[in-house]
Amino acid sequence: MLNRVVVAPSGFKESLSAEAAAEAIATGVLRVLPDAELDLVPLVDGGEGTALALAAATGGTLVPVPATGPIGETVGSHFALLGSGDTAVVEMAAVAGLSLVPRDLRDPGATTTYGVGELIRSALDRGVRRILVGCGDSGTSDGGAGALQALGARLLNEGGEELPFGGRELTRLHRIDPRGLDPRLAEVELLVACNPYNVLCGERGVARVFGPQKGATPEQVEQLSAGLENWAFVLTRDVAVPDTNLRYGPGTGASGGLGAGLAALGARLLPRFDVLLDHLDLDARLAGADLVITAEGSLDHQTPRGKVPAEVARRAKLHGRPVLALAGTLGEGAHEVPGVDAFSGILPAPMALAEALVRASELLTDATERALRMIVLGTRLPVLPGAAVQTDVPAAAVEADVSGTQRPSSVR
Repeated sequence: MLNRVVVAPSGFKESLSAEAAAEAIATGVLRVLPDAELDLVPLVDGGEGTALALAAATGGTLVPVPATGPIGETVGSHFALLGSGDTAVVEMAAVAGLSLVPRDLRDPGATTTYGVGELIRSALDRGVRRILVGCGDSGTSDGGAGALQALGARLLNEGGEELPFGGRELTRLHRIDPRGLDPRLAEVELLVACNPYNVLCGERGVARVFGPQKGATPEQVEQLSAGLENWAFVLTRDVAVPDTNLRYGPGTGASGGLGAGLAALGARLLPRFDVLLDHLDLDARLAGADLVITAEGSLDHQTPRGKVPAEVARRAKLHGRPVLALAGTLGEGAHEVPGVDAFSGILPAPMALAEALVRASELLTDATERALRMIVLGTRLPVLPGAAVQTDVPAAAVEADVSGTQRPSSVR
Protein backbone atom coordinates (compact mmCIF):
# COMPACT_ATOMS: atom_id res chain seq x y z
CA MET A 1 0.00 0.00 0.00
CA LEU A 2 1.26 3.47 -0.88
CA ASN A 3 0.01 5.68 1.93
CA ARG A 4 2.89 8.07 2.58
CA VAL A 5 4.82 9.58 -0.32
CA VAL A 6 7.83 11.82 0.21
CA VAL A 7 8.38 14.21 -2.70
CA ALA A 8 11.98 15.47 -2.66
CA PRO A 9 12.95 17.07 -5.98
CA SER A 10 15.56 19.55 -7.06
CA GLY A 11 14.61 22.50 -9.22
CA PHE A 12 14.68 22.36 -13.02
CA LYS A 13 17.12 25.05 -14.17
CA GLU A 14 15.56 28.06 -15.87
CA SER A 15 12.18 26.39 -15.61
CA LEU A 16 10.91 25.23 -12.19
CA SER A 17 12.02 26.02 -8.67
CA ALA A 18 12.29 23.08 -6.28
CA GLU A 19 9.06 24.23 -4.65
CA ALA A 20 7.24 24.38 -7.99
CA ALA A 21 8.58 20.95 -8.96
CA ALA A 22 7.37 19.46 -5.67
CA GLU A 23 3.90 20.94 -6.17
CA ALA A 24 3.72 19.62 -9.73
CA ILE A 25 4.69 16.12 -8.61
CA ALA A 26 2.20 16.25 -5.74
CA THR A 27 -0.61 17.09 -8.16
CA GLY A 28 0.28 14.05 -10.23
CA VAL A 29 0.39 11.79 -7.18
CA LEU A 30 -3.05 12.89 -6.01
CA ARG A 31 -4.57 12.10 -9.40
CA VAL A 32 -3.71 8.46 -8.75
CA LEU A 33 -3.67 8.30 -4.93
CA PRO A 34 -6.17 10.93 -3.76
CA ASP A 35 -5.90 9.83 -0.12
CA ALA A 36 -2.11 9.70 -0.01
CA GLU A 37 -0.26 11.50 2.77
CA LEU A 38 2.22 13.76 0.99
CA ASP A 39 5.37 15.17 2.53
CA LEU A 40 6.88 17.80 0.22
CA VAL A 41 10.59 18.37 0.74
CA PRO A 42 11.81 20.68 -2.04
CA LEU A 43 15.57 20.35 -1.94
CA VAL A 44 18.29 22.88 -2.52
CA ASP A 45 21.84 22.23 -3.64
CA GLY A 46 23.26 25.67 -2.98
CA GLY A 47 21.79 27.11 -6.18
CA GLU A 48 18.55 28.95 -6.90
CA GLY A 49 16.13 28.99 -3.97
CA THR A 50 18.65 28.05 -1.29
CA ALA A 51 18.30 31.21 0.80
CA LEU A 52 14.49 31.10 0.69
CA ALA A 53 14.33 27.39 1.55
CA LEU A 54 16.66 27.67 4.54
CA ALA A 55 14.95 30.80 5.81
CA ALA A 56 11.60 29.01 5.66
CA ALA A 57 12.96 25.85 7.30
CA THR A 58 14.47 27.73 10.26
CA GLY A 59 11.91 30.49 10.77
CA GLY A 60 14.30 33.06 9.36
CA THR A 61 13.84 35.97 6.96
CA LEU A 62 15.00 37.14 3.54
CA VAL A 63 16.83 40.46 3.49
CA PRO A 64 16.47 42.32 0.16
CA VAL A 65 19.69 43.90 -1.11
CA PRO A 66 20.39 45.62 -4.45
CA ALA A 67 23.73 44.37 -5.77
CA THR A 68 25.87 44.12 -8.88
CA GLY A 69 24.61 41.39 -11.19
CA PRO A 70 26.74 39.12 -13.37
CA ILE A 71 26.83 41.51 -16.35
CA GLY A 72 27.65 44.53 -14.19
CA GLU A 73 24.16 46.01 -13.84
CA THR A 74 22.41 46.43 -10.49
CA VAL A 75 19.86 43.70 -9.75
CA GLY A 76 17.45 43.12 -6.91
CA SER A 77 18.98 40.40 -4.76
CA HIS A 78 18.83 39.07 -1.20
CA PHE A 79 20.44 36.98 1.50
CA ALA A 80 18.81 35.05 4.34
CA LEU A 81 19.07 35.42 8.07
CA LEU A 82 18.36 32.04 9.65
CA GLY A 83 16.09 31.74 12.64
CA SER A 84 19.03 31.50 15.03
CA GLY A 85 19.90 35.09 14.14
CA ASP A 86 23.65 34.45 14.01
CA THR A 87 23.90 32.87 10.56
CA ALA A 88 23.44 34.43 7.13
CA VAL A 89 22.98 32.49 3.89
CA VAL A 90 24.34 34.10 0.74
CA GLU A 91 23.00 32.39 -2.38
CA MET A 92 25.41 33.19 -5.19
CA ALA A 93 22.78 32.37 -7.83
CA ALA A 94 20.62 35.20 -6.48
CA VAL A 95 23.18 37.74 -7.69
CA ALA A 96 25.46 35.93 -10.17
CA GLY A 97 23.31 33.08 -11.47
CA LEU A 98 23.01 31.98 -15.07
CA SER A 99 19.32 32.97 -15.10
CA LEU A 100 20.43 36.59 -14.58
CA VAL A 101 22.49 36.56 -17.79
CA PRO A 102 20.41 37.24 -20.91
CA ARG A 103 20.87 34.51 -23.50
CA ASP A 104 22.38 36.93 -26.02
CA LEU A 105 24.96 38.08 -23.45
CA ARG A 106 26.19 34.72 -22.21
CA ASP A 107 29.93 35.11 -22.10
CA PRO A 108 31.52 33.60 -18.96
CA GLY A 109 34.71 35.49 -19.77
CA ALA A 110 32.93 38.76 -18.99
CA THR A 111 30.56 37.97 -16.11
CA THR A 112 31.45 38.72 -12.50
CA THR A 113 30.88 37.56 -8.93
CA TYR A 114 31.26 41.12 -7.61
CA GLY A 115 27.70 41.02 -6.27
CA VAL A 116 28.51 37.96 -4.15
CA GLY A 117 31.09 40.01 -2.28
CA GLU A 118 28.55 42.79 -1.85
CA LEU A 119 26.05 40.37 -0.29
CA ILE A 120 28.75 39.07 2.06
CA ARG A 121 29.49 42.66 3.11
CA SER A 122 25.77 43.26 3.73
CA ALA A 123 25.63 40.13 5.88
CA LEU A 124 28.65 41.37 7.85
CA ASP A 125 26.76 44.62 8.46
CA ARG A 126 24.13 42.55 10.31
CA GLY A 127 26.71 41.36 12.80
CA VAL A 128 26.37 37.64 12.08
CA ARG A 129 28.92 35.17 13.34
CA ARG A 130 28.62 32.71 10.46
CA ILE A 131 28.10 33.17 6.72
CA LEU A 132 27.10 30.20 4.59
CA VAL A 133 27.63 30.72 0.85
CA GLY A 134 25.57 28.44 -1.38
CA CYS A 135 27.21 27.60 -4.70
CA GLY A 136 25.30 26.48 -7.77
CA ASP A 137 23.55 27.63 -10.96
CA SER A 138 26.28 30.19 -11.62
CA GLY A 139 26.68 32.29 -14.73
CA THR A 140 30.31 33.16 -14.00
CA SER A 141 33.81 31.79 -14.42
CA ASP A 142 35.98 34.39 -12.72
CA GLY A 143 37.34 32.26 -9.88
CA GLY A 144 35.63 34.51 -7.35
CA ALA A 145 37.82 37.42 -8.43
CA GLY A 146 34.87 39.81 -8.48
CA ALA A 147 33.82 38.77 -4.98
CA LEU A 148 37.31 39.50 -3.65
CA GLN A 149 37.29 42.89 -5.37
CA ALA A 150 34.00 43.75 -3.68
CA LEU A 151 35.49 42.70 -0.35
CA GLY A 152 38.41 45.09 -0.79
CA ALA A 153 41.19 43.21 -2.60
CA ARG A 154 42.90 44.95 -5.52
CA LEU A 155 43.68 42.84 -8.59
CA LEU A 156 46.50 44.46 -10.53
CA ASN A 157 48.09 43.94 -13.92
CA GLU A 158 51.82 44.26 -14.57
CA GLY A 159 51.49 48.04 -14.86
CA GLY A 160 49.79 48.30 -11.46
CA GLU A 161 46.35 49.01 -12.94
CA GLU A 162 43.14 47.46 -11.55
CA LEU A 163 41.77 44.62 -13.66
CA PRO A 164 38.26 44.93 -15.13
CA PHE A 165 35.61 42.31 -14.34
CA GLY A 166 35.61 38.87 -15.94
CA GLY A 167 37.45 35.58 -16.08
CA ARG A 168 39.21 36.43 -19.35
CA GLU A 169 41.09 39.21 -17.55
CA LEU A 170 42.78 36.77 -15.17
CA THR A 171 45.49 35.93 -17.69
CA ARG A 172 46.75 39.50 -17.15
CA LEU A 173 46.72 39.29 -13.35
CA HIS A 174 50.19 40.08 -11.97
CA ARG A 175 49.64 40.85 -8.30
CA ILE A 176 46.89 40.96 -5.64
CA ASP A 177 46.94 43.63 -2.95
CA PRO A 178 44.93 42.18 -0.03
CA ARG A 179 45.45 45.11 2.38
CA GLY A 180 41.99 46.52 1.75
CA LEU A 181 40.11 43.30 2.53
CA ASP A 182 37.26 43.81 4.98
CA PRO A 183 38.77 43.10 8.43
CA ARG A 184 35.45 41.69 9.66
CA LEU A 185 36.10 38.58 7.54
CA ALA A 186 38.55 37.44 10.20
CA GLU A 187 35.80 37.58 12.83
CA VAL A 188 33.25 35.29 11.15
CA GLU A 189 33.09 31.65 10.18
CA LEU A 190 32.85 31.50 6.40
CA LEU A 191 31.42 28.25 5.04
CA VAL A 192 30.88 27.33 1.39
CA ALA A 193 28.29 24.68 0.52
CA CYS A 194 29.55 23.22 -2.75
CA ASN A 195 29.89 20.16 -4.92
CA PRO A 196 33.23 18.64 -3.87
CA TYR A 197 33.65 17.05 -7.32
CA ASN A 198 34.18 20.48 -8.90
CA VAL A 199 37.82 21.57 -9.03
CA LEU A 200 39.36 24.77 -10.37
CA CYS A 201 42.04 23.58 -12.77
CA GLY A 202 43.17 20.73 -14.98
CA GLU A 203 41.35 18.59 -17.52
CA ARG A 204 38.31 18.37 -15.23
CA GLY A 205 38.62 22.01 -14.26
CA VAL A 206 35.51 24.13 -14.03
CA ALA A 207 36.12 26.09 -17.24
CA ARG A 208 36.31 22.92 -19.33
CA VAL A 209 33.40 21.14 -17.65
CA PHE A 210 30.94 24.00 -17.30
CA GLY A 211 32.22 26.77 -19.57
CA PRO A 212 30.33 25.56 -22.65
CA GLN A 213 27.06 25.44 -20.66
CA LYS A 214 27.54 29.12 -19.87
CA GLY A 215 28.15 30.12 -23.48
CA ALA A 216 31.92 29.70 -23.90
CA THR A 217 33.32 28.70 -27.28
CA PRO A 218 36.17 26.13 -27.38
CA GLU A 219 38.66 28.99 -27.73
CA GLN A 220 37.13 30.79 -24.75
CA VAL A 221 37.27 27.61 -22.68
CA GLU A 222 41.03 27.45 -23.16
CA GLN A 223 41.37 31.16 -22.39
CA LEU A 224 39.34 30.77 -19.18
CA SER A 225 41.35 27.70 -18.17
CA ALA A 226 44.61 29.60 -18.60
CA GLY A 227 43.22 32.52 -16.62
CA LEU A 228 42.14 30.29 -13.74
CA GLU A 229 45.58 28.62 -13.68
CA ASN A 230 47.18 32.05 -13.32
CA TRP A 231 44.53 33.06 -10.75
CA ALA A 232 45.35 30.02 -8.62
CA PHE A 233 49.08 30.77 -8.77
CA VAL A 234 48.81 34.47 -7.85
CA LEU A 235 46.06 33.92 -5.30
CA THR A 236 48.09 31.23 -3.55
CA ARG A 237 51.18 33.43 -3.49
CA ASP A 238 49.58 36.71 -2.39
CA VAL A 239 46.48 35.85 -0.35
CA ALA A 240 45.75 32.22 0.47
CA VAL A 241 46.03 30.75 3.93
CA PRO A 242 48.92 28.23 4.16
CA ASP A 243 48.54 24.72 2.74
CA THR A 244 45.45 25.57 0.68
CA ASN A 245 45.26 23.65 -2.61
CA LEU A 246 43.41 26.10 -4.82
CA ARG A 247 44.01 24.22 -8.07
CA TYR A 248 42.67 20.77 -7.25
CA GLY A 249 41.14 21.01 -3.78
CA PRO A 250 37.58 19.59 -3.51
CA GLY A 251 35.05 22.30 -4.28
CA THR A 252 37.52 24.89 -5.52
CA GLY A 253 35.77 24.93 -8.89
CA ALA A 254 32.34 25.57 -7.38
CA SER A 255 30.36 28.30 -9.14
CA GLY A 256 32.98 29.07 -11.74
CA GLY A 257 35.79 28.97 -9.19
CA LEU A 258 34.11 31.05 -6.49
CA GLY A 259 35.05 28.23 -4.13
CA ALA A 260 38.75 28.88 -4.72
CA GLY A 261 38.42 32.62 -4.21
CA LEU A 262 36.65 32.20 -0.88
CA ALA A 263 38.95 29.35 0.22
CA ALA A 264 41.87 31.76 -0.16
CA LEU A 265 40.19 33.93 2.47
CA GLY A 266 40.01 30.99 4.87
CA ALA A 267 36.53 29.71 4.01
CA ARG A 268 35.83 26.04 4.63
CA LEU A 269 34.55 24.26 1.52
CA LEU A 270 32.05 21.62 2.62
CA PRO A 271 29.97 19.03 0.73
CA ARG A 272 26.75 20.90 0.10
CA PHE A 273 24.34 18.21 1.23
CA ASP A 274 26.12 17.79 4.56
CA VAL A 275 25.54 21.48 5.19
CA LEU A 276 22.11 22.07 3.65
CA LEU A 277 19.90 19.00 3.98
CA ASP A 278 20.17 18.53 7.73
CA HIS A 279 18.29 21.81 8.14
CA LEU A 280 15.34 20.02 6.50
CA ASP A 281 15.43 16.86 8.67
CA LEU A 282 15.44 14.84 5.46
CA ASP A 283 16.57 11.49 6.88
CA ALA A 284 13.75 11.24 9.41
CA ARG A 285 11.20 12.12 6.74
CA LEU A 286 12.54 9.52 4.31
CA ALA A 287 12.49 6.84 6.99
CA GLY A 288 8.69 6.93 7.21
CA ALA A 289 7.98 6.90 3.46
CA ASP A 290 6.29 4.14 1.48
CA LEU A 291 7.63 5.72 -1.71
CA VAL A 292 10.17 8.46 -2.39
CA ILE A 293 9.90 10.56 -5.56
CA THR A 294 12.79 12.80 -6.59
CA ALA A 295 13.43 14.77 -9.75
CA GLU A 296 15.74 17.16 -11.58
CA GLY A 297 16.33 18.57 -15.02
CA SER A 298 18.66 15.82 -16.24
CA LEU A 299 19.37 12.28 -15.09
CA ASP A 300 22.66 10.94 -16.46
CA HIS A 301 26.20 9.89 -15.64
CA GLN A 302 26.78 13.20 -13.83
CA THR A 303 23.91 12.60 -11.38
CA PRO A 304 25.96 10.48 -8.93
CA ARG A 305 28.53 13.28 -8.80
CA GLY A 306 26.77 15.40 -6.22
CA LYS A 307 23.26 15.86 -7.69
CA VAL A 308 20.03 15.86 -5.64
CA PRO A 309 18.44 12.60 -6.95
CA ALA A 310 21.56 10.60 -6.13
CA GLU A 311 21.75 12.02 -2.61
CA VAL A 312 18.04 11.42 -1.99
CA ALA A 313 18.34 7.85 -3.29
CA ARG A 314 21.41 7.17 -1.16
CA ARG A 315 19.72 8.35 2.01
CA ALA A 316 16.44 6.59 1.18
CA LYS A 317 18.25 3.31 0.66
CA LEU A 318 19.76 3.52 4.15
CA HIS A 319 16.14 3.08 5.29
CA GLY A 320 15.23 0.55 2.60
CA ARG A 321 12.79 2.88 0.83
CA PRO A 322 11.94 2.61 -2.91
CA VAL A 323 12.88 5.58 -5.09
CA LEU A 324 11.35 6.89 -8.32
CA ALA A 325 13.30 9.56 -10.22
CA LEU A 326 11.76 11.86 -12.84
CA ALA A 327 13.83 14.01 -15.18
CA GLY A 328 13.46 16.53 -17.97
CA THR A 329 15.99 14.59 -20.02
CA LEU A 330 17.50 11.12 -19.71
CA GLY A 331 21.12 10.79 -20.72
CA GLU A 332 23.84 8.18 -20.75
CA GLY A 333 24.07 6.51 -17.35
CA ALA A 334 20.50 7.32 -16.26
CA HIS A 335 19.93 3.63 -15.48
CA GLU A 336 23.04 3.44 -13.29
CA VAL A 337 22.27 5.96 -10.55
CA PRO A 338 22.76 4.04 -7.27
CA GLY A 339 19.60 3.70 -5.20
CA VAL A 340 17.16 4.74 -7.94
CA ASP A 341 14.72 1.85 -8.46
CA ALA A 342 12.80 3.34 -11.40
CA PHE A 343 13.15 6.43 -13.56
CA SER A 344 11.23 8.21 -16.28
CA GLY A 345 11.59 11.22 -18.54
CA ILE A 346 8.81 13.78 -18.44
CA LEU A 347 8.55 14.48 -22.18
CA PRO A 348 5.72 12.46 -23.82
CA ALA A 349 7.01 13.34 -27.30
CA PRO A 350 9.85 15.32 -28.91
CA MET A 351 9.41 19.07 -28.51
CA ALA A 352 11.40 22.28 -28.71
CA LEU A 353 13.34 23.26 -25.60
CA ALA A 354 11.49 26.57 -25.34
CA GLU A 355 8.14 24.78 -25.27
CA ALA A 356 9.35 22.23 -22.72
CA LEU A 357 10.56 24.99 -20.39
CA VAL A 358 7.22 26.77 -20.55
CA ARG A 359 5.21 23.59 -20.01
CA ALA A 360 7.53 22.04 -17.41
CA SER A 361 5.01 22.01 -14.56
CA GLU A 362 2.30 20.40 -16.69
CA LEU A 363 4.76 17.84 -18.12
CA LEU A 364 6.07 16.92 -14.67
CA THR A 365 2.57 16.44 -13.29
CA ASP A 366 1.52 14.24 -16.21
CA ALA A 367 4.73 12.19 -16.00
CA THR A 368 4.17 11.62 -12.29
CA GLU A 369 0.65 10.38 -12.97
CA ARG A 370 1.86 7.98 -15.68
CA ALA A 371 4.61 6.56 -13.48
CA LEU A 372 2.33 6.16 -10.46
CA ARG A 373 -0.30 4.34 -12.49
CA MET A 374 2.34 1.85 -13.59
CA ILE A 375 3.50 1.40 -9.99
CA VAL A 376 -0.05 0.88 -8.75
CA LEU A 377 -0.72 -1.61 -11.54
CA GLY A 378 2.38 -3.52 -10.50
CA THR A 379 1.13 -3.81 -6.92
CA ARG A 380 -2.07 -5.44 -8.20
CA LEU A 381 -0.46 -8.09 -10.39
CA PRO A 382 -0.57 -11.63 -9.00
CA VAL A 383 2.72 -13.23 -8.03
CA LEU A 384 3.53 -16.07 -10.42
CA PRO A 385 4.03 -19.53 -8.90
CA GLY A 386 7.65 -20.14 -8.11
CA ALA A 387 8.61 -16.47 -8.35
CA ALA A 388 11.05 -15.26 -5.72
CA VAL A 389 9.63 -12.58 -3.48
CA GLN A 390 11.94 -10.49 -1.35
CA THR A 391 9.96 -9.52 1.71
CA ASP A 392 12.75 -8.18 3.85
CA VAL A 393 15.98 -6.35 3.12
CA PRO A 394 18.72 -7.02 5.66
CA ALA A 395 20.73 -4.07 6.86
CA ALA A 396 23.84 -5.57 5.24
CA ALA A 397 22.13 -5.54 1.86
CA VAL A 398 21.21 -1.91 2.26
CA GLU A 399 24.82 -1.11 3.08
CA ALA A 400 25.92 -3.02 -0.03
CA ASP A 401 23.51 -1.00 -2.14
CA VAL A 402 25.29 2.19 -1.19
CA SER A 403 28.84 0.91 -1.07
CA GLY A 404 31.38 3.63 -1.54
CA THR A 405 29.13 6.30 -0.06
CA GLN A 406 29.05 7.88 3.33
CA ARG A 407 26.30 7.78 5.86
CA PRO A 408 24.20 10.94 6.25
CA SER A 409 26.15 13.58 8.09
CA SER A 410 25.21 14.63 11.58
CA VAL A 411 26.58 18.12 10.94
CA ARG A 412 24.14 20.78 12.09
